[in-house]
Amino acid sequence: MSTHSSSRTEDEEPPSRRDGFTSRIRGVPPKQWIAAILTGFVGSIPLGLMMQYGNPEPLIALALPNMYGLAGPNLLLGWAIHQFHGVALAVLVIAAVQWSPIRSLATTVRGALGLAVLVGVVTTALLSVLLMPLWLQAVGYPHAPVFPDLTMPEKVWSVGGHIVYALPVTVGYALLARE
Repeated sequence: MSTHSSSRTEDEEPPSRRDGFTSRIRGVPPKQWIAAILTGFVGSIPLGLMMQYGNPEPLIALALPNMYGLAGPNLLLGWAIHQFHGVALAVLVIAAVQWSPIRSLATTVRGALGLAVLVGVVTTALLSVLLMPLWLQAVGYPHAPVFPDLTMPEKVWSVGGHIVYALPVTVGYALLARE
């Protein structure tokens, strides 16, 4: 038991949570979260088409269902999973732009364009290069790439696709943040 006395009650949040990043997340208007869902869904369509027609293996129809232990090939199920991933990632992007160092950048169209490039590079590095190979290997996917997956020119294609995905998300946020 601590002998340190505090002037705050047990129900009160500590100052770091009350005044910083958490309060900014709570302050995001509902329309921006809704826009994140919609723009994440829209941005996922061209990325999914690039994945479906630009990859030698059946990534959408087989790899995505297999990631969740579901049978494939199943193109409809793969697209549903892909679209869910796009929406979830867009919500994470909107949460991330509440961080002080990039918040003001995210509220301008020029900054949003740069942020889309950053999101494209980071999501490719974290998801396509690092996470997917490990996840696909863990579930026994027969076409799982080696870790890390640095296959070229596929990763350049992936960066481009993730930038295309991120454009409606980041630009949509910037336009709504102006209101």
